[in-house]
Amino acid sequence: MLKKLLSLFIVFFSINVLSQTDSLRIGDKYWEDQLYMSISYDLMRNQPDTAEDTGFSYSLSFGYIKDIPFSKNGRFAGGVGLGYGYSSYNHDLQVVNSNTIQIADNIASNKLKMHNLEIPLQLRWRTSDAVTYAFWRVYAGVKLSYNLSNTFSYEESSQLKEFSNIDIYNKFQTGIELSAGYGAFNFYFYYGLNSVYKNAEINGVNVASKITKFGLIFYLL
Repeated sequence: MLKKLLSLFIVFFSINVLSQTDSLRIGDKYWEDQLYMSISYDLMRNQPDTAEDTGFSYSLSFGYIKDIPFSKNGRFAGGVGLGYGYSSYNHDLQVVNSNTIQIADNIASNKLKMHNLEIPLQLRWRTSDAVTYAFWRVYAGVKLSYNLSNTFSYEESSQLKEFSNIDIYNKFQTGIELSAGYGAFNFYFYYGLNSVYKNAEINGVNVASKITKFGLIFYLL
């Protein structure tokens, strides 16, 4: 699956690089088609009251965004992308079976690992022009994610237990994202809008864990 996604990105990127090169020769209008890569520190918010933070969590992602200019000078635009994301979370919720979770009890190395297909949709403002490659930018929008796989793992009584693609995991995620900065280095923020789990309860209380990310995103022409 990952090899197929990488092949798709390479073909998609090659076609758009050629189209972008041609566009820079035509008047003032231009396209900021870009590869992106991001790294972030992640938090689970809206966890049950008795859940604790248990360690470092992070995400990595990369992909390609097609630029859609809204103005002749290209300062205002939209963006539609396709990408891949990997996340690793240390958390305090223990999977008992495909439909049940609880607060972690006497377990170690409790992790959630996710592989996602990402579709960023952006509104873009920048100070660039057709021949300027270092500029200020503010990009805001939403990111749609579809989970390709999820694995919950932990050690209990010195035995490794794993649960993959559990039923109560919410495969469709949506979040608000913002990136701002100068040149290739930009601050990145993501605020998840829907829960990681669906129809999950602990002691009769709905589990509404959501994801927040802080990090850096790099845009490469």
